[in-house]
Formats: sequence, C-alpha cells, structure tokens
Amino acid sequence: MASTMLAIAFGVVLSLSPGVPPLQAAFNFRGQAYVARYSKGNLSEFTPKGQSDLKKWTDMITINDYPHVRDGDGLAQAANGVLETYKQDQALVVNTSSVPRTEKRPAEHLIVVVFGRPDFQEAAFARFVMNGKAGASLVYSHRIYGAKVGEAMSQWLKQNGPKVEKELMAMKMPDRTKTK
Repeated sequence: MASTMLAIAFGVVLSLSPGVPPLQAAFNFRGQAYVARYSKGNLSEFTPKGQSDLKKWTDMITINDYPHVRDGDGLAQAANGVLETYKQDQALVVNTSSVPRTEKRPAEHLIVVVFGRPDFQEAAFARFVMNGKAGASLVYSHRIYGAKVGEAMSQWLKQNGPKVEKELMAMKMPDRTKTK
C-alpha cells in the first residue's frame, strides 16, 4: 500500500498520510468546524470534520449564491420561491420569519422545514441574506436516520430549533474565496 493515500471526494482532496496537514476548517457553527465537501456553480456544501460521507451525514451547511438577486425585493422573491419548492417537495413548514430592513442592514428571511423520507427525517433552516451586492442563502440541515424517527426529530427540534435559528441568523457569511 502506498505511503501516501489521497481520496478525491467531490472535487475536494482529502489527505490521509502522516505529515500532511488535514483539511482546514472553512468556518465554525454550533461549536463544530465545517470543511468544504462539494462545490458546483452557485452551490457549496460543508459538513463537520468527522462527517465526510455525503451519503450519510448528520449536519450540513449549504451555501447557495443568487447572483441575479440584487436587492431586498429580489431576495424576498428568492426566499418565497424556495419555500414553494420545499412545499412541493412535501416539506412540513415549521417556521417562517423575516427580519425587517434597517438603515444598516437589508432585510433577511428564515424558512424552517422538515422533510420526511423513508430512511430519515431532515430539518432544514434556510436563511436568506444579501451578501455584498447579490443574494445568498445559508442552509443548516440536520438529519436523523431511521424509518420511524418522527418523535426523535420532534424532540431534537424542541431542544435545538430556537438555538439553531438564533445562531444561524447571527452567523457571518463565510468568505467564499477561502472555501471554493
């Protein structure tokens, strides 16, 4: 077996050999360091350091860029479009809210949904913001695997939902030049 093993996973090189530094964290959220795992076009995905399998992760942050969104009205339209897509995908809407525009800050929008799937449930917290002169969303997702995990997801949301909303709404947009 070669002393240097490299695994290429979705365009990210993971070093597994001694003496080579591990992947650097792109940012921290909820006390965990997140690493870039996949990026294509206007979408980038990040998981905690110990969750490299994109087919079976527990926590993920997805950043979506909306380069066509140039103002608050466009951002609200983008958020409403995503909400409608979530509904069409059978999501249960848990919460929606907006933070009004101020002199120092444009309006922001939050959508919280739960997707039920045969093998897992996923809670998604989507925050829509203006990032410079274009729109973006930060989406924190948490999965619980199993066929009958509705009660476990309800308990997780009860214990963590308000904290996640608060932390996501306070999170600084990661510097994308360091994560692509």
